[in-house]
Amino acid sequence: MLKVGIMGASGYAGEELLRILLNHPEVQITAVAAKIDPVNIYKLYPWLKGRLDLECRDMSAEEIIKKCDCVFLALPHKVSMKFAPKFLKAGKKVIDLSADFRIKDVNVYEKWYEVKHECPEYIKDAVYGLPELYRKEVKKAELIANPGCYPTSIILGCAPLLKKHLVDPDSIICDSKSGVSGAGRVPNQALMFTELQNSFRPYKINSHRHMPEMDQELNLISGSLAAVNFVPHLVPMERGMMSTIYLKLKKNISTGEALKLYKDFYSKEYFVRVMDEGVFPDTKNIARTNFCDIGCKVFPEKSLAIVMTAIDNLVKGASGQAVQNMNIMYGFEEKLGL
Repeated sequence: MLKVGIMGASGYAGEELLRILLNHPEVQITAVAAKIDPVNIYKLYPWLKGRLDLECRDMSAEEIIKKCDCVFLALPHKVSMKFAPKFLKAGKKVIDLSADFRIKDVNVYEKWYEVKHECPEYIKDAVYGLPELYRKEVKKAELIANPGCYPTSIILGCAPLLKKHLVDPDSIICDSKSGVSGAGRVPNQALMFTELQNSFRPYKINSHRHMPEMDQELNLISGSLAAVNFVPHLVPMERGMMSTIYLKLKKNISTGEALKLYKDFYSKEYFVRVMDEGVFPDTKNIARTNFCDIGCKVFPEKSLAIVMTAIDNLVKGASGQAVQNMNIMYGFEEKLGL
């Protein structure tokens, strides 16, 4: 059995990791840590009563090293970088759900996250954990930089058309809606039920910290400079994410041709489901799953392709993708536990 630990177990992504890993036949959860007073994990999450009996508390890296082979860092940005090197030096594999190792240019990271990176020497060897694009690299990785939720939905939506150079990479417009769990568990008046019900709103318009991550990966896919214009929105639901992506075509193709391209591109990807023509994604169909559903409609007269993707922001957008990466790293069946 693979012994795993979770740092940041008190957050939404940490809880989702517990839910998934508890049902994984090859995994034993041996450490759960959070910056809280000591408490049995089932008192934090009553649904765990009778299923997991571990104390959750603030643990040192040294304690976790003694108990685990692989560590999930479900920690805030700027915090993961303090722990990852300790685990890696001890020979443990690390799957980091924060942004601390996603962005290859440390200057770009420091600009967007407004903090000096404490261990930039680890960024180069960190593998961006989007298995549909980097499976071979994930298999050999010691440190996984698990992608953000918005970038996952947008990169998977853009990749086939960009890879074939059928769209203009410097005029990508993305409109995304996310359930409020994506904003985390830290108390915030703007995220209270009475503030959110019967309403939804945009935020961080063209200034969200996931944007350099999107640009970086879309640059690599297209082989040229990509520029994303991105507007995220919060919608009054617990989980789920819908991204609508507007792509300017360089060569006119039909909707059927575009969908065939997507189906061919993702033909071996269990967790990517391409809709048939006239069928579009719905967040209720991906809730609590690791699937990314993709739909597309092309308007040749406008040289426009509109791509829609739906994911669960806590699963394919975070913890499910992290477990998918773990499965690949350790040679398990990729969909095990998912």
